[in-house]
Amino acid sequence: MSQNAEPDLHYLEYYEDFLAKVRVLSRKVLESEWTPDFVIGVGRGGLVPAVYISHQLELPMLSIDHSAKVPGFADELLAKVAGMTAEGKRMLFVDDINDSGGTIEYIRGQLAGCGCNATNLRFAVVINNQSSKVEVDLWADMIDRAEDKRWFVFPWESVGTKESIVEEALSVPERLS
Repeated sequence: MSQNAEPDLHYLEYYEDFLAKVRVLSRKVLESEWTPDFVIGVGRGGLVPAVYISHQLELPMLSIDHSAKVPGFADELLAKVAGMTAEGKRMLFVDDINDSGGTIEYIRGQLAGCGCNATNLRFAVVINNQSSKVEVDLWADMIDRAEDKRWFVFPWESVGTKESIVEEALSVPERLS
């Protein structure tokens, strides 16, 4: 895709479809032999699915804002989560998409640096990219970014202007080309 070409925006706009994906994730958690104590929504995109999953699983929810990229903000909260895992609490991190893997890699690195017990962590996403540099534990849909260049627009993002959505997509051209 050329730098000036408009990305292929793929709107996930139907509430029923989104809810079905959330139910798939919740069912996968229930069917596993690993039960979390907390659901953690990764801000911004993981907050909405995490709220639904926390209600479905009847678990409390925490949130970590990574998307704002405010230096140190998420890191303080991740240090607290690392301490909780060291004490035996199990944490299910939820995000909308594991695309490049950068967010999950960052979170795992911060947690490890703060003494996290990694056996008490799981990561779940609505859409998982099999070409990502990191693996997640649970997902509802699988894509291969090497073949699939669509820019996924989740229901909570679709209220933004098309211009802002296109601008965000074009800010990471390596995912689109």
